Amino acid sequence: MTLDVVNGDNEKVGSVDFDDAVFTGPVKTDLVWASVVRQNASERRGTHMTKNRALVSGTGKKPYRQKGTGRAQVGSSRTPLWRHGGTVFGPQPRSYAYRLPRKVEKGALRSALTARLREGAVVVIDELRAAERKTKPVAALLARLGLSGKTLFVDVAIDGNFNRSARNIPGVRIVASARLTARDVMDAGRVVLTRQAAARLQEVLA
Repeated sequence: MTLDVVNGDNEKVGSVDFDDAVFTGPVKTDLVWASVVRQNASERRGTHMTKNRALVSGTGKKPYRQKGTGRAQVGSSRTPLWRHGGTVFGPQPRSYAYRLPRKVEKGALRSALTARLREGAVVVIDELRAAERKTKPVAALLARLGLSGKTLFVDVAIDGNFNRSARNIPGVRIVASARLTARDVMDAGRVVLTRQAAARLQEVLA
C-alpha cells in the first residue's frame, strides 16, 4: 500500500510504502479489545474505600454483659451486624493496572493501524513543526488538510511549539510513536503520521 506524503500546504512532496506483510493481515479485534481494556484499567484511580470494624467510629467497650439478657452475644458496637458498624470485605484502595504480553500489544496496534489504513483515515505529512506557540497556524493546517473532529498526530519526537499550539484545539491529540497504543488509534477519526513516524512504526511492528 502506497500513500502520498503531503506538506503543510497539502501539496504532494513524495510517497511512502506501507509493507504489505505488516498491514494486510486480518484485523484481530480481540487483541484490540484486550489492549483497550488494559489501558482503561491502568487509568482507573482506584481510590474507593470502605471502613472496616477497625476504622469505623465507636467505643471498644462491650455493650452489655455476655449472658442473662436474652439477646445475642455482642463484643463490640462496631460489629458489621449492627447499624453504623464496619463493612465486611468492602472495596479498598488498589491499582487496577496489569500487563499484557508484548506480542499482544504489538498485534493490537498493528490491527488498529491496518483498520485505519483500509478506511483511508491515515494521512502522512512530511513534518510537524511550529515556528511559534500560536493555535491559529495549527488550526489553519487542519483546515488545509481537511481534518476535523478527533484527530491524532503521531511523530517520533514531538515538537514543543506544535504541541503547545495544538493542545487548545478540541479533539486534537499528539502522541509519540513510541507511546502509541491501539486505543489512541481507534479513538481518533483521522490519524496523521509524519514520514519518520510511519517508518518507525513499520520497523517496530514488522
